[in-house]
Amino acid sequence: MQLRLWHRLFVAFATLSVLALAGLALWQQQGFRRGFLGYLDEVALERLAPASVRVANAYAENGRNWDFLRDRPDRFDELIDDRRARFVRRMLREEGERMTPPREDRPPPPPDDQPPPPGDRPPPDYLGPRDGPGGHPPPHGPPDLMPRLVLVDADGRHVVGNADVPPDAPTVPVEYEGKRIGTLRLAPQPQLSDAIDLAFARGQLRDALLAAIAVLAASLVLAFALARWLLKPVLALGAGTRALAAGDYESRLDAGRRDELGRLAEDFNHLAATLQNHRDARRRWGADIAHELRTPLSVLRGEIQALQDGVRAPTPAALDSLNTECERLGGLIEDLYQLSLADAGALEYRFERIDLGELVREALEAQRRACTDAGLALEEAVAEGIEIRGDARRLTQLVDNLIANARRYTDAPGRIRVELARTRDGTRLVVEDTAPGVPAHALPRLFERLYRVESSRSRAAGGAGLGLAICRAIVEAHGGRIDAAPSSLGGLRIVTDLPGGTP
Repeated sequence: MQLRLWHRLFVAFATLSVLALAGLALWQQQGFRRGFLGYLDEVALERLAPASVRVANAYAENGRNWDFLRDRPDRFDELIDDRRARFVRRMLREEGERMTPPREDRPPPPPDDQPPPPGDRPPPDYLGPRDGPGGHPPPHGPPDLMPRLVLVDADGRHVVGNADVPPDAPTVPVEYEGKRIGTLRLAPQPQLSDAIDLAFARGQLRDALLAAIAVLAASLVLAFALARWLLKPVLALGAGTRALAAGDYESRLDAGRRDELGRLAEDFNHLAATLQNHRDARRRWGADIAHELRTPLSVLRGEIQALQDGVRAPTPAALDSLNTECERLGGLIEDLYQLSLADAGALEYRFERIDLGELVREALEAQRRACTDAGLALEEAVAEGIEIRGDARRLTQLVDNLIANARRYTDAPGRIRVELARTRDGTRLVVEDTAPGVPAHALPRLFERLYRVESSRSRAAGGAGLGLAICRAIVEAHGGRIDAAPSSLGGLRIVTDLPGGTP
Protein backbone atom coordinates (compact mmCIF):
# COMPACT_ATOMS: atom_id res chain seq x y z
CA MET A 1 0.00 0.00 0.00
CA GLN A 2 1.37 3.38 -0.99
CA LEU A 3 1.60 5.79 1.92
CA ARG A 4 -0.07 9.16 1.57
CA LEU A 5 1.74 12.36 2.47
CA TRP A 6 0.14 12.79 5.87
CA HIS A 7 0.97 9.14 6.67
CA ARG A 8 4.62 9.87 5.89
CA LEU A 9 4.56 12.99 8.01
CA PHE A 10 3.04 11.07 10.89
CA VAL A 11 5.62 8.29 10.63
CA ALA A 12 8.43 10.86 10.45
CA PHE A 13 7.17 12.73 13.53
CA ALA A 14 6.58 9.48 15.43
CA THR A 15 10.03 8.13 14.59
CA LEU A 16 11.64 11.40 15.61
CA SER A 17 9.73 11.37 18.90
CA VAL A 18 10.72 7.76 19.67
CA LEU A 19 14.38 8.41 18.89
CA ALA A 20 14.41 11.61 20.92
CA LEU A 21 12.74 9.97 23.92
CA ALA A 22 15.01 6.93 23.73
CA GLY A 23 18.07 9.13 23.60
CA LEU A 24 16.77 11.27 26.44
CA ALA A 25 16.00 8.20 28.58
CA LEU A 26 19.45 6.72 27.93
CA TRP A 27 21.16 10.01 28.67
CA GLN A 28 19.07 10.48 31.82
CA GLN A 29 19.91 7.02 33.12
CA GLN A 30 23.59 7.42 32.41
CA GLY A 31 23.59 10.84 34.01
CA PHE A 32 21.64 9.53 36.98
CA ARG A 33 24.04 6.67 37.56
CA ARG A 34 27.08 8.92 37.31
CA GLY A 35 25.51 11.54 39.51
CA PHE A 36 24.20 9.07 42.05
CA LEU A 37 27.55 7.29 42.31
CA GLY A 38 29.22 10.65 42.76
CA TYR A 39 26.67 11.52 45.41
CA LEU A 40 27.41 8.27 47.26
CA ASP A 41 31.15 9.02 47.08
CA GLU A 42 30.54 12.48 48.52
CA VAL A 43 28.46 11.00 51.34
CA ALA A 44 31.19 8.45 52.01
CA LEU A 45 33.84 11.17 52.20
CA GLU A 46 31.69 13.14 54.64
CA ARG A 47 31.29 10.05 56.82
CA LEU A 48 35.04 9.47 56.74
CA ALA A 49 35.71 12.87 58.33
CA PRO A 50 34.84 11.74 61.91
CA ALA A 51 36.56 8.38 61.21
CA SER A 52 39.79 10.27 60.47
CA VAL A 53 39.54 11.80 63.97
CA ARG A 54 39.16 8.35 65.56
CA VAL A 55 42.09 7.04 63.54
CA ALA A 56 44.23 9.99 64.68
CA ASN A 57 43.26 9.40 68.33
CA ALA A 58 44.11 5.69 68.05
CA TYR A 59 47.42 6.70 66.47
CA ALA A 60 48.23 8.84 69.51
CA GLU A 61 47.14 6.19 72.01
CA ASN A 62 49.31 3.52 70.38
CA GLY A 63 52.74 5.11 70.52
CA ARG A 64 52.21 7.57 67.67
CA ASN A 65 52.94 5.03 64.96
CA TRP A 66 50.92 2.83 62.66
CA ASP A 67 52.19 -0.54 63.88
CA PHE A 68 48.99 -1.17 65.81
CA LEU A 69 47.06 -1.24 62.52
CA ARG A 70 49.70 -3.10 60.55
CA ASP A 71 49.63 -5.84 63.23
CA ARG A 72 45.83 -5.83 63.64
CA PRO A 73 44.16 -4.81 60.34
CA ASP A 74 40.75 -5.71 61.81
CA ARG A 75 40.91 -2.68 64.10
CA PHE A 76 40.84 -0.45 61.02
CA ASP A 77 37.29 -1.63 60.34
CA GLU A 78 36.22 -0.70 63.86
CA LEU A 79 37.82 2.75 63.66
CA ILE A 80 36.19 3.51 60.33
CA ASP A 81 32.69 2.27 61.22
CA ASP A 82 32.27 3.17 64.90
CA ARG A 83 28.60 2.22 64.98
CA ARG A 84 29.36 -1.22 63.69
CA ALA A 85 32.15 -1.69 66.25
CA ARG A 86 29.86 -0.69 69.11
CA PHE A 87 27.25 -3.09 67.81
CA VAL A 88 29.76 -5.93 67.75
CA ARG A 89 30.96 -5.18 71.27
CA ARG A 90 27.39 -5.09 72.52
CA MET A 91 26.67 -8.44 70.86
CA LEU A 92 29.77 -9.96 72.45
CA ARG A 93 28.87 -8.65 75.87
CA GLU A 94 25.31 -9.94 75.65
CA GLU A 95 26.48 -13.39 74.53
CA GLY A 96 29.11 -13.48 77.26
CA GLU A 97 26.56 -12.59 79.96
CA ARG A 98 24.27 -15.39 78.80
CA MET A 99 27.05 -18.00 78.73
CA THR A 100 29.09 -17.02 81.85
CA PRO A 101 27.55 -16.19 85.23
CA PRO A 102 28.81 -12.93 86.64
CA ARG A 103 31.56 -13.07 89.29
CA GLU A 104 32.57 -10.54 91.84
CA ASP A 105 36.20 -10.52 90.74
CA ARG A 106 35.35 -10.34 87.00
CA PRO A 107 36.29 -6.96 85.60
CA PRO A 108 33.39 -4.91 84.31
CA PRO A 109 32.86 -4.89 80.58
CA PRO A 110 34.35 -1.97 78.72
CA PRO A 111 32.02 0.83 77.77
CA ASP A 112 30.62 1.01 74.25
CA ASP A 113 32.93 3.83 73.21
CA GLN A 114 36.12 1.87 74.07
CA PRO A 115 37.51 -1.11 72.16
CA PRO A 116 37.29 -4.47 73.96
CA PRO A 117 40.40 -6.11 75.36
CA PRO A 118 42.46 -8.04 72.86
CA GLY A 119 41.32 -11.37 74.23
CA ASP A 120 37.67 -10.51 73.76
CA ARG A 121 37.94 -9.41 70.10
CA PRO A 122 35.94 -11.42 67.64
CA PRO A 123 37.60 -12.94 64.67
CA PRO A 124 37.69 -10.80 61.54
CA ASP A 125 34.84 -12.69 59.86
CA TYR A 126 32.57 -11.81 62.76
CA LEU A 127 32.75 -8.17 61.72
CA GLY A 128 31.01 -9.00 58.49
CA PRO A 129 27.27 -8.49 57.93
CA ARG A 130 25.10 -10.74 60.05
CA ASP A 131 21.68 -10.59 61.54
CA GLY A 132 21.35 -8.63 64.76
CA PRO A 133 18.76 -8.96 67.51
CA GLY A 134 15.30 -9.65 66.18
CA GLY A 135 16.68 -10.73 62.79
CA HIS A 136 17.64 -7.15 61.76
CA PRO A 137 21.01 -6.54 60.07
CA PRO A 138 23.64 -4.67 62.04
CA PRO A 139 24.18 -1.01 61.27
CA HIS A 140 26.70 -0.28 58.56
CA GLY A 141 28.40 2.66 56.95
CA PRO A 142 28.45 3.71 53.32
CA PRO A 143 27.94 0.83 50.85
CA ASP A 144 31.11 -1.04 49.86
CA LEU A 145 33.24 1.37 51.84
CA MET A 146 35.99 -0.88 53.29
CA PRO A 147 36.95 -2.66 50.04
CA ARG A 148 37.54 0.79 48.47
CA LEU A 149 39.47 2.36 51.37
CA VAL A 150 43.17 2.52 52.17
CA LEU A 151 45.23 4.28 54.84
CA VAL A 152 48.70 5.55 53.98
CA ASP A 153 51.17 7.30 56.29
CA ALA A 154 52.57 10.79 55.87
CA ASP A 155 55.11 9.54 53.34
CA GLY A 156 52.47 7.78 51.24
CA ARG A 157 53.40 4.26 52.34
CA HIS A 158 50.67 1.70 52.69
CA VAL A 159 49.44 1.05 56.22
CA VAL A 160 46.21 -0.89 55.95
CA GLY A 161 43.35 -1.38 53.55
CA ASN A 162 43.09 -1.96 49.81
CA ALA A 163 46.55 -1.35 48.37
CA ASP A 164 45.11 -1.10 44.83
CA VAL A 165 43.37 2.22 45.47
CA PRO A 166 44.88 4.68 42.95
CA PRO A 167 46.94 7.60 44.29
CA ASP A 168 44.63 10.15 42.61
CA ALA A 169 41.54 8.88 44.46
CA PRO A 170 39.62 11.35 46.70
CA THR A 171 41.32 11.72 50.10
CA VAL A 172 40.50 12.66 53.66
CA PRO A 173 43.53 13.86 55.70
CA VAL A 174 44.34 12.30 59.09
CA GLU A 175 45.86 15.00 61.32
CA TYR A 176 47.15 15.10 64.88
CA GLU A 177 48.15 18.33 66.62
CA GLY A 178 47.93 20.19 63.29
CA LYS A 179 50.28 17.83 61.49
CA ARG A 180 49.26 15.38 58.81
CA ILE A 181 50.11 11.89 59.94
CA GLY A 182 48.31 9.95 57.24
CA THR A 183 45.69 9.99 54.52
CA LEU A 184 42.51 8.04 53.88
CA ARG A 185 42.00 7.35 50.18
CA LEU A 186 38.62 6.25 48.86
CA ALA A 187 38.36 4.73 45.40
CA PRO A 188 35.26 5.76 43.36
CA GLN A 189 32.37 3.37 43.60
CA PRO A 190 32.25 1.39 40.35
CA GLN A 191 28.59 0.40 40.48
CA LEU A 192 25.59 0.20 42.72
CA SER A 193 25.60 -2.82 44.95
CA ASP A 194 23.56 -2.03 48.02
CA ALA A 195 19.99 -3.31 47.93
CA ILE A 196 18.52 0.06 48.91
CA ASP A 197 20.57 1.88 46.29
CA LEU A 198 19.64 -0.62 43.61
CA ALA A 199 15.98 -0.36 44.55
CA PHE A 200 16.19 3.44 44.31
CA ALA A 201 17.88 3.22 40.88
CA ARG A 202 15.24 0.77 39.65
CA GLY A 203 12.51 3.09 40.90
CA GLN A 204 14.07 5.99 38.99
CA LEU A 205 14.27 3.87 35.85
CA ARG A 206 10.66 2.79 36.23
CA ASP A 207 9.50 6.39 36.67
CA ALA A 208 11.56 7.48 33.67
CA LEU A 209 10.04 4.75 31.52
CA LEU A 210 6.50 5.65 32.60
CA ALA A 211 7.17 9.32 31.86
CA ALA A 212 8.67 8.40 28.47
CA ILE A 213 5.64 6.28 27.58
CA ALA A 214 3.27 9.08 28.57
CA VAL A 215 5.23 11.66 26.60
CA LEU A 216 5.45 9.31 23.61
CA ALA A 217 1.69 8.75 23.62
CA ALA A 218 1.09 12.50 23.75
CA SER A 219 3.69 13.01 20.98
CA LEU A 220 1.99 10.47 18.73
CA VAL A 221 -1.39 12.15 19.20
CA LEU A 222 0.19 15.54 18.53
CA ALA A 223 2.06 14.19 15.49
CA PHE A 224 -1.18 12.81 14.07
CA ALA A 225 -2.98 16.13 14.55
CA LEU A 226 0.00 18.12 13.24
CA ALA A 227 0.32 15.97 10.13
CA ARG A 228 -3.36 16.44 9.31
CA TRP A 229 -3.17 20.16 10.06
CA LEU A 230 -0.14 20.64 7.81
CA LEU A 231 -1.72 18.64 5.01
CA LYS A 232 -5.08 20.43 5.12
CA PRO A 233 -3.96 23.46 3.02
CA VAL A 234 -2.15 21.11 0.63
CA LEU A 235 -5.39 19.20 0.07
CA ALA A 236 -7.21 22.49 -0.42
CA LEU A 237 -4.55 23.53 -2.94
CA GLY A 238 -5.02 20.28 -4.85
CA ALA A 239 -8.79 20.79 -4.94
CA GLY A 240 -8.33 24.37 -6.12
CA THR A 241 -5.91 23.30 -8.84
CA ARG A 242 -8.39 20.75 -10.14
CA ALA A 243 -11.07 23.46 -10.13
CA LEU A 244 -8.81 25.74 -12.21
CA ALA A 245 -8.13 22.92 -14.64
CA ALA A 246 -11.91 22.48 -14.99
CA GLY A 247 -12.32 26.18 -15.84
CA ASP A 248 -13.53 27.45 -12.47
CA TYR A 249 -11.34 30.54 -12.22
CA GLU A 250 -13.34 31.95 -9.32
CA SER A 251 -11.95 29.30 -6.96
CA ARG A 252 -10.00 30.84 -4.06
CA LEU A 253 -8.10 29.47 -1.05
CA ASP A 254 -8.02 30.68 2.53
CA ALA A 255 -4.82 32.75 2.78
CA GLY A 256 -5.16 33.66 6.46
CA ARG A 257 -2.02 31.76 7.50
CA ARG A 258 1.25 33.67 7.87
CA ASP A 259 3.66 30.91 6.91
CA GLU A 260 4.90 29.38 3.66
CA LEU A 261 1.58 27.61 3.11
CA GLY A 262 -0.23 30.93 3.53
CA ARG A 263 2.02 32.53 0.90
CA LEU A 264 1.40 29.54 -1.35
CA ALA A 265 -2.35 30.11 -0.98
CA GLU A 266 -1.84 33.79 -1.85
CA ASP A 267 0.13 32.81 -4.96
CA PHE A 268 -2.64 30.40 -5.94
CA ASN A 269 -5.27 33.13 -5.52
CA HIS A 270 -3.14 35.50 -7.59
CA LEU A 271 -2.83 32.85 -10.31
CA ALA A 272 -6.58 32.25 -10.27
CA ALA A 273 -7.29 35.99 -10.51
CA THR A 274 -4.81 36.35 -13.39
CA LEU A 275 -6.39 33.47 -15.28
CA GLN A 276 -9.83 34.93 -14.67
CA ASN A 277 -8.71 38.32 -15.97
CA HIS A 278 -7.16 36.72 -19.05
CA ARG A 279 -10.34 34.78 -19.71
CA ASP A 280 -12.44 37.94 -19.38
CA ALA A 281 -9.98 39.88 -21.56
CA ARG A 282 -10.11 37.15 -24.19
CA ARG A 283 -13.88 37.29 -24.17
CA ARG A 284 -13.85 41.08 -24.46
CA TRP A 285 -11.16 40.84 -27.13
CA GLY A 286 -13.26 38.50 -29.24
CA ALA A 287 -16.39 40.61 -28.79
CA ASP A 288 -14.55 43.85 -29.57
CA ILE A 289 -12.90 42.41 -32.68
CA ALA A 290 -16.23 41.13 -33.91
CA HIS A 291 -17.78 44.54 -33.29
CA GLU A 292 -14.93 46.41 -34.99
CA LEU A 293 -15.12 44.16 -38.02
CA ARG A 294 -18.91 44.27 -38.13
CA THR A 295 -19.06 48.09 -38.38
CA PRO A 296 -17.18 48.60 -41.69
CA LEU A 297 -18.70 45.44 -43.12
CA SER A 298 -22.21 46.68 -42.30
CA VAL A 299 -21.45 50.03 -43.94
CA LEU A 300 -20.04 48.33 -47.01
CA ARG A 301 -23.00 45.97 -47.24
CA GLY A 302 -25.48 48.80 -46.91
CA GLU A 303 -23.86 50.99 -49.55
CA ILE A 304 -23.43 48.10 -51.96
CA GLN A 305 -27.07 47.11 -51.56
CA ALA A 306 -28.06 50.73 -52.13
CA LEU A 307 -26.06 50.74 -55.35
CA GLN A 308 -27.58 47.42 -56.42
CA ASP A 309 -31.13 48.55 -55.69
CA GLY A 310 -30.58 51.82 -57.55
CA VAL A 311 -31.13 53.93 -54.45
CA ARG A 312 -27.71 55.45 -54.98
CA ALA A 313 -26.00 56.07 -58.24
CA PRO A 314 -22.46 54.72 -58.73
CA THR A 315 -20.94 58.16 -58.50
CA PRO A 316 -17.29 58.90 -57.58
CA ALA A 317 -18.44 60.00 -54.10
CA ALA A 318 -20.14 56.67 -53.50
CA LEU A 319 -17.06 54.81 -54.65
CA ASP A 320 -14.87 56.97 -52.38
CA SER A 321 -17.11 56.05 -49.45
CA LEU A 322 -16.72 52.36 -50.24
CA ASN A 323 -12.94 52.80 -50.53
CA THR A 324 -12.82 54.56 -47.14
CA GLU A 325 -14.57 51.69 -45.43
CA CYS A 326 -12.28 49.20 -47.16
CA GLU A 327 -9.22 51.13 -45.96
CA ARG A 328 -10.65 51.21 -42.46
CA LEU A 329 -11.22 47.48 -42.56
CA GLY A 330 -7.76 46.84 -44.01
CA GLY A 331 -6.12 49.04 -41.34
CA LEU A 332 -7.93 47.13 -38.57
CA ILE A 333 -6.82 43.81 -40.03
CA GLU A 334 -3.23 45.06 -40.33
CA ASP A 335 -3.22 46.28 -36.72
CA LEU A 336 -4.50 42.93 -35.52
CA TYR A 337 -1.82 41.23 -37.54
CA GLN A 338 0.90 43.45 -36.07
CA LEU A 339 -0.29 42.74 -32.53
CA SER A 340 -0.39 39.01 -33.16
CA LEU A 341 3.19 39.17 -34.43
CA ALA A 342 4.23 41.15 -31.34
CA ASP A 343 2.61 38.60 -29.04
CA ALA A 344 4.37 35.77 -30.80
CA GLY A 345 7.70 37.61 -30.75
CA ALA A 346 7.77 37.50 -34.52
CA LEU A 347 7.49 41.21 -35.21
CA GLU A 348 10.51 42.02 -37.35
CA TYR A 349 13.01 44.62 -36.17
CA ARG A 350 16.22 45.82 -37.78
CA PHE A 351 18.24 47.68 -35.19
CA GLU A 352 20.79 50.23 -36.33
CA ARG A 353 22.11 53.65 -35.37
CA ILE A 354 19.53 56.27 -36.36
CA ASP A 355 19.06 59.99 -35.84
CA LEU A 356 15.84 60.04 -33.81
CA GLY A 357 15.43 63.82 -34.11
CA GLU A 358 15.43 63.70 -37.90
CA LEU A 359 13.02 60.76 -37.84
CA VAL A 360 10.56 62.67 -35.59
CA ARG A 361 10.71 65.78 -37.76
CA GLU A 362 9.97 63.75 -40.91
CA ALA A 363 6.98 62.15 -39.19
CA LEU A 364 5.71 65.56 -38.11
CA GLU A 365 5.92 66.89 -41.67
CA ALA A 366 3.95 63.90 -42.89
CA GLN A 367 1.20 64.59 -40.31
CA ARG A 368 1.14 68.38 -40.51
CA ARG A 369 -1.39 68.71 -43.37
CA ALA A 370 -3.80 66.25 -41.72
CA CYS A 371 -3.58 68.19 -38.44
CA THR A 372 -4.21 71.47 -40.23
CA ASP A 373 -7.26 70.02 -41.99
CA ALA A 374 -8.54 68.90 -38.55
CA GLY A 375 -8.17 72.41 -37.16
CA LEU A 376 -5.19 71.57 -34.95
CA ALA A 377 -1.86 73.33 -34.62
CA LEU A 378 1.17 71.06 -34.58
CA GLU A 379 3.98 72.36 -32.36
CA GLU A 380 7.40 70.82 -32.03
CA ALA A 381 10.48 71.09 -29.80
CA VAL A 382 12.90 68.51 -31.14
CA ALA A 383 16.53 68.45 -30.00
CA GLU A 384 19.27 68.02 -32.56
CA GLY A 385 21.69 65.13 -32.90
CA ILE A 386 19.97 62.49 -30.77
CA GLU A 387 21.10 59.09 -31.97
CA ILE A 388 19.80 55.78 -30.62
CA ARG A 389 19.93 52.18 -31.69
CA GLY A 390 16.55 51.16 -33.06
CA ASP A 391 14.36 50.19 -35.98
CA ALA A 392 13.61 53.28 -38.08
CA ARG A 393 10.44 51.84 -39.63
CA ARG A 394 8.94 50.81 -36.25
CA LEU A 395 9.89 54.07 -34.55
CA THR A 396 8.29 56.01 -37.42
CA GLN A 397 5.16 53.90 -36.89
CA LEU A 398 5.33 54.78 -33.18
CA VAL A 399 5.43 58.55 -33.83
CA ASP A 400 2.70 58.32 -36.50
CA ASN A 401 0.38 56.39 -34.16
CA LEU A 402 0.91 58.85 -31.29
CA ILE A 403 0.24 61.90 -33.47
CA ALA A 404 -2.71 60.22 -35.22
CA ASN A 405 -4.19 59.28 -31.84
CA ALA A 406 -3.85 62.86 -30.61
CA ARG A 407 -5.33 64.28 -33.88
CA ARG A 408 -8.24 61.86 -33.81
CA TYR A 409 -9.33 62.63 -30.24
CA THR A 410 -8.58 66.36 -29.90
CA ASP A 411 -11.35 68.91 -30.41
CA ALA A 412 -10.81 71.73 -32.89
CA PRO A 413 -9.50 74.28 -32.53
CA GLY A 414 -6.67 72.76 -30.53
CA ARG A 415 -2.96 72.03 -30.29
CA ILE A 416 -0.67 69.04 -30.44
CA ARG A 417 2.83 69.49 -29.04
CA VAL A 418 5.70 67.08 -29.67
CA GLU A 419 8.93 67.27 -27.64
CA LEU A 420 12.13 65.23 -27.98
CA ALA A 421 14.98 65.69 -25.52
CA ARG A 422 17.82 63.88 -23.81
CA THR A 423 17.46 62.73 -20.21
CA ARG A 424 19.93 61.43 -17.67
CA ASP A 425 18.97 57.84 -18.50
CA GLY A 426 18.28 58.11 -22.25
CA THR A 427 15.82 59.87 -24.55
CA ARG A 428 12.29 61.12 -23.87
CA LEU A 429 9.56 61.65 -26.47
CA VAL A 430 6.46 63.53 -25.29
CA VAL A 431 3.22 63.93 -27.28
CA GLU A 432 0.44 65.94 -25.61
CA ASP A 433 -2.73 67.62 -26.77
CA THR A 434 -5.53 69.90 -25.66
CA ALA A 435 -9.00 68.93 -24.44
CA PRO A 436 -10.78 66.65 -24.05
CA GLY A 437 -8.81 64.83 -21.39
CA VAL A 438 -8.97 61.29 -20.07
CA PRO A 439 -10.31 60.39 -16.60
CA ALA A 440 -7.62 59.32 -14.13
CA HIS A 441 -9.10 55.85 -13.69
CA ALA A 442 -8.85 55.19 -17.43
CA LEU A 443 -5.18 56.21 -17.86
CA PRO A 444 -3.66 52.80 -16.94
CA ARG A 445 -5.93 51.05 -19.48
CA LEU A 446 -5.24 53.23 -22.50
CA PHE A 447 -2.63 50.78 -23.79
CA GLU A 448 -4.98 47.81 -23.64
CA ARG A 449 -6.22 46.47 -26.92
CA LEU A 450 -9.53 47.80 -28.20
CA TYR A 451 -9.94 50.01 -25.13
CA ARG A 452 -11.44 53.48 -25.63
CA VAL A 453 -12.85 56.08 -23.30
CA GLU A 454 -16.26 56.38 -24.94
CA SER A 455 -17.34 59.42 -22.93
CA SER A 456 -14.67 61.76 -24.27
CA ARG A 457 -13.02 60.05 -27.22
CA SER A 458 -15.93 58.58 -29.15
CA ARG A 459 -15.95 55.94 -31.83
CA ALA A 460 -17.16 58.54 -34.29
CA ALA A 461 -13.64 59.92 -34.39
CA GLY A 462 -12.49 56.66 -35.88
CA GLY A 463 -9.89 54.14 -34.80
CA ALA A 464 -10.30 50.73 -33.25
CA GLY A 465 -8.32 51.28 -30.05
CA LEU A 466 -5.28 49.32 -31.24
CA GLY A 467 -2.85 52.15 -31.99
CA LEU A 468 -1.59 52.67 -28.44
CA ALA A 469 -1.33 48.90 -27.88
CA ILE A 470 0.94 48.70 -30.94
CA CYS A 471 2.94 51.65 -29.58
CA ARG A 472 3.54 49.85 -26.32
CA ALA A 473 4.73 46.73 -28.15
CA ILE A 474 7.21 48.79 -30.20
CA VAL A 475 8.54 50.65 -27.16
CA GLU A 476 8.98 47.49 -25.12
CA ALA A 477 10.82 45.86 -28.03
CA HIS A 478 13.29 48.77 -27.86
CA GLY A 479 13.74 48.30 -24.10
CA GLY A 480 11.79 51.44 -23.23
CA ARG A 481 8.73 52.48 -21.28
CA ILE A 482 5.54 54.31 -22.26
CA ASP A 483 3.05 55.96 -19.87
CA ALA A 484 -0.05 58.15 -20.02
CA ALA A 485 -0.79 61.14 -17.79
CA PRO A 486 -2.95 64.30 -17.81
CA SER A 487 -1.53 67.11 -19.95
CA SER A 488 -0.99 70.67 -18.82
CA LEU A 489 -2.72 71.66 -22.09
CA GLY A 490 -5.94 70.06 -20.88
CA GLY A 491 -5.78 66.80 -22.80
CA LEU A 492 -3.59 63.69 -22.74
CA ARG A 493 0.17 63.44 -22.30
CA ILE A 494 1.99 60.34 -23.63
CA VAL A 495 5.57 59.98 -22.36
CA THR A 496 7.95 57.54 -24.07
CA ASP A 497 11.38 56.83 -22.54
CA LEU A 498 13.92 55.06 -24.74
CA PRO A 499 17.46 53.98 -23.84
CA GLY A 500 20.40 55.68 -25.50
CA GLY A 501 20.54 59.11 -26.99
CA THR A 502 24.22 60.00 -27.33
CA PRO A 503 25.02 63.04 -29.48
